Amino acid sequence: MTALDDLLRLCPPPADPPPPVDWPRAERALGTALPADYRRLVEAYGAGIFDETIWLLVPGSAHDDCDLHAQTAERDEILAGLWDMGEEKPAGLLESGARVLPWAFEEGTGAFLYWLVRPGRRPDEWTVLYNEGRGPLWEHHDTGCLAFLLAVLEGTAGTDYFGYLREVLKPTVHRFATADEALGTPR
Repeated sequence: MTALDDLLRLCPPPADPPPPVDWPRAERALGTALPADYRRLVEAYGAGIFDETIWLLVPGSAHDDCDLHAQTAERDEILAGLWDMGEEKPAGLLESGARVLPWAFEEGTGAFLYWLVRPGRRPDEWTVLYNEGRGPLWEHHDTGCLAFLLAVLEGTAGTDYFGYLREVLKPTVHRFATADEALGTPR
């Protein structure tokens, strides 16, 4: 039993498989390999939103808001500007060569979920950082993206965030909507 099996039972994927991702091309563009759990997550669901709350970023998405490459470039620029202005970096980024790479964001909050990419760590060892987006607070989770996503949906993530999901939506049945379903088919 894997976290993906648990997620597939908890929140069924789209009936139609998502478009395939050219992983070698995506990883070349990012300059790094990506975690296996993320690749399995993307291959099962594709770009879209879990429980009207968590948007999954996917390489090559037809929707810029869900495109891993577009969001990586945008987040790199935004964070560099904030850090140049003196905003404090999270502790994990103080290590030389460490960086963040976004993999999801929270609907309506400006918050992003990142991997903490550290020198000498393989992608499957990357952990999750949550940044509130409209403020300097960062929260570290010592787990991979798939396990973290599952824990958020189950309500066991040990986070102070995702209040709208837990306190307002309170889903009893979990749902994933593709980016096309949620945003419309791109032209």
